[in-house]
Amino acid sequence: MEAASRASLRFVISVTVTLTLFHFAAANSEGDALYTLKRSLSDPDNVLQSWDPTLVSPCTWFHVTCNQDNRVTRVDLGNSNLSGHLVPELGKLEHLQYLELYKNNIQGTIPPELGNLKSLVSLDLYNNNISGTIPPSLGKLKNLVFLRLNDNRLTGPIPKELAAVSSLKVVDVSKNDLCGTIPTSGPFEHIPLNNFENNPRLEGPELLGLVSYDTNCS
Repeated sequence: MEAASRASLRFVISVTVTLTLFHFAAANSEGDALYTLKRSLSDPDNVLQSWDPTLVSPCTWFHVTCNQDNRVTRVDLGNSNLSGHLVPELGKLEHLQYLELYKNNIQGTIPPELGNLKSLVSLDLYNNNISGTIPPSLGKLKNLVFLRLNDNRLTGPIPKELAAVSSLKVVDVSKNDLCGTIPTSGPFEHIPLNNFENNPRLEGPELLGLVSYDTNCS
């Protein structure tokens, strides 16, 4: 019995150590992703001063929130006087629910890798200087409720893939340079038209397929 008890104890210790190392590795990976973001940004107000890559976990960093398993669930950097660009590594934050980067001067494009953030509820990138297209990969975000991309320099169409995100309640892409037609299916049925205004090349709502989706969009 004693030998069996010792073997059982060794097994429990082994499992505990393995799980602990797994959590540390996951936290390290997320910290690496966020530190990559920090390095891509200009931060004149030292908002990211606490983002220290030598720490095991980013959960002690300001503007970062974690769950009980020390996985990053929120990044709150709205109105922080940041400039620079977003990085593909953000797609590694698989438990992230809120990505708040509004009212900065972020440039460049939206990384398609953000479509890997399966837990994401809110993507707020409004009031920046972001260009390029809205990635169709955002259509994979099946928990997304808030998508606010207004007041940027985005071009191209509104991806058809977003119409499959039934959880979407708020979509605002106003004040960009989008083109094509406004979707009306799925969640877009209830999005007010003023959330699409000030896109000079964006056509009115789709008319049951009678209007080409890519009208005026080249």
